[in-house]
Amino acid sequence: MGTQVRRIAISGYYGFNNSGDEAVLQSILLALRSEGVRQGVAIEPIVLSVSPENTSRMYGVRAVHRMRFSDVSNALRECDGLISGGGSLLQDATGVKTIPYYLAVLKLAQFYRKPTFIYAQGIGPVHRPIFYPFIRTIFKGCPYISVRDEESAALLAKMGVARDRVEVVPDPVMGLTLKESAAKRERSPVPVIGVSVRFWNRDRSELDRLAAALRAIVEGGAATIRFLPFHLPDDTEASKYVVERIGSLPEGSAVETVADAVHPQDMLAEVGACDLLIGMRLHSLIYAASQHVPLIGISYDPKIDQFLNRLGMTAAASTEAFDSNRVAEEARRLLNDPTGWIDSKREMIARLQQEARQPAQQIVSIVR
Repeated sequence: MGTQVRRIAISGYYGFNNSGDEAVLQSILLALRSEGVRQGVAIEPIVLSVSPENTSRMYGVRAVHRMRFSDVSNALRECDGLISGGGSLLQDATGVKTIPYYLAVLKLAQFYRKPTFIYAQGIGPVHRPIFYPFIRTIFKGCPYISVRDEESAALLAKMGVARDRVEVVPDPVMGLTLKESAAKRERSPVPVIGVSVRFWNRDRSELDRLAAALRAIVEGGAATIRFLPFHLPDDTEASKYVVERIGSLPEGSAVETVADAVHPQDMLAEVGACDLLIGMRLHSLIYAASQHVPLIGISYDPKIDQFLNRLGMTAAASTEAFDSNRVAEEARRLLNDPTGWIDSKREMIARLQQEARQPAQQIVSIVR
């Protein structure tokens, strides 16, 4: 008797050239595949993407256009379940249409009597209480709900979703692994400091202060500053802005920008080759933790603080309060004693990596 095949549609912010969200997708795909093998079922994903051709080419899966109703409807009709997530999908900070879109996809799947699953989402902020009853009603129809932090679970409880129905798990990217073909890199003769930045403040004050911190770091000892753009092309422009304000470097130091790490596992390898990661992007910090690279978080959103809290850490700076000297001092401390940081976080990281697999285990067991 042949292996059972189950088709699972996956809805999220996919195909937008955001390395963090693409990493979420890659992590979910790998977790479903691994768990399917373990439970004896072949999982065939159908990804809802704004760029289905690119998504199919990058991950070797079927994809349909997320904004073409007929394509989405057909995919949901033939699937055996729908995953919504991960990432921060149900929030209205980026616009009023975001929550209605993701709820509509869930509601359509439920209309077709397909099981719907919430996969390690970060819920909120939801500034408009008018959305509460819609989220509550649709979530009540989901046989499995997981969120990536306690704050998300608390917000759902405030909306009326029973707390005992919500599982708190790490971001899926904590379970992302390197490509099997990834070659081990030779260590640089000087420390490599990975930097992930984005535009946030209108006056760019946080980037100006980060540039001052990076300048202070290399003045205290030679290093290579490697910028890692996670969202193209915006983060490339933000990186360029910081590079211009660092100015000329002391002898022995260098600055460079990674331009070709489009696939999430390629970016994971870039982060893994660093001796320290200074990041604004959430998934740059998650990549660093998963690869046991000491990290410094720059907070622009509560999700940064929530992740750092799970590692027993706090942000060294924020976009509202940025002390360049403090960041430089913390960077030097971690560069001088990386083993101390790694040893103190090893058990926490291992636990988060194991817990990141739980949603896939639950979902496959339901659809098989």
